[in-house]
Amino acid sequence: MHEMSLAEGILQLVEETAARERAQRVKLVVLEIGRLSTVEPEALRFCFDAVTRGSIAQDAALEIVSIDGQGWCMQCGQTQPMVEVHGACPTCGSYQMQATAGTEMRVKEIEID
Repeated sequence: MHEMSLAEGILQLVEETAARERAQRVKLVVLEIGRLSTVEPEALRFCFDAVTRGSIAQDAALEIVSIDGQGWCMQCGQTQPMVEVHGACPTCGSYQMQATAGTEMRVKEIEID
């Protein structure tokens, strides 16, 4: 389950930010996760709860914002919504789609006290 290593990386970033800002606790972490990424949001939520126990982020709320997939078709040159990484272009039917959005995961916001 790679969500555990992702949760550990998020916690490291959160702890570094909290230390830099001399925070007493972390109240909220907001993540953006693309729908075309290989991240399972509920598994990540479970792992985040596990890795934050005993840390400055224990009991912090985790908000996950889903980012829609989008891609550019190399065949017809159109930008289209994408629901799967290897899907066909809805305009021309080509499978030569290059994802341009929705594959990312990033920490968007950290709320601290």
